[in-house]
Amino acid sequence: MTPRNIRNNNPLNIRRSKDQWQGLDAKQNDPSFFKFESMAMGWRAAFVILTKTYYHKYRLFTIRKIIKRWAPSNENDTEAYIKKVSDLTGIDSEEPLGIPSLYPSRWMALGLAMAIVEGGRQPDVFSMMQGWTLARVGQ
Repeated sequence: MTPRNIRNNNPLNIRRSKDQWQGLDAKQNDPSFFKFESMAMGWRAAFVILTKTYYHKYRLFTIRKIIKRWAPSNENDTEAYIKKVSDLTGIDSEEPLGIPSLYPSRWMALGLAMAIVEGGRQPDVFSMMQGWTLARVGQ
């Protein structure tokens, strides 16, 4: 069976909210998570959250701080999530990721690793790169 994050074109399983993301699918048939028109648009939303909201607004600079907010322990095995993302990226969970515009590969690696944890398999890398570009252009 196709993982939920892939079915919804929502690689990081962004929860439904009042947010009106660009590229939302007209049919929001998942009661918990947004569905996007394309995987690139789902990645765009994910990178906007990670870089603009988490990095710039909340000042979350490390895998540990980001995942603790993204996947709180009341819903997830947060420590296992942190370890898996750190292992996949090769970045220590306490190491600052750096400014997104200067270190895009580190932020894309973070997103890709998080998507693997969320869905159990690697999503399409090309749509991730398109999403990164869309998130940067829309600043």
